[in-house]
Amino acid sequence: MSENSMRTNLGRVRGLGSAKEGVHHWWMQRLTAIALVPLILWFVASLAGLAGAGHTETVEWLGSPLVAIAMILMVVATLYHAALGVQVVIEDYVHHEGLKFFWLIAVKFIFLIFGMAAVFSLLKLAL
Repeated sequence: MSENSMRTNLGRVRGLGSAKEGVHHWWMQRLTAIALVPLILWFVASLAGLAGAGHTETVEWLGSPLVAIAMILMVVATLYHAALGVQVVIEDYVHHEGLKFFWLIAVKFIFLIFGMAAVFSLLKLAL
């Protein structure tokens, strides 16, 4: 009798899937989605408040420390959430292992570059 045959179904799947990642990816998508709800609502309300503002007022607003922190949180959460979603699409629809590996790595680098550029820009305005 094999060692795994004595384990319950829950014991066999808890924390480990076929990719040995378990539900971490799923949880990260849900947590980023939850974090994005208030951040996006704040952002939309802020943009509505900035309606008609000029370049100078907008730059001053983005230069505020609290606004810059909230924007960085929103940008990072948005890009991480998007990267997780694109990763799922690639894993589900790209069947050639070499192409799948290439695109998974490329997506991580692309989103990392976008994130670094956005955070750098926001920090440059805020500091």
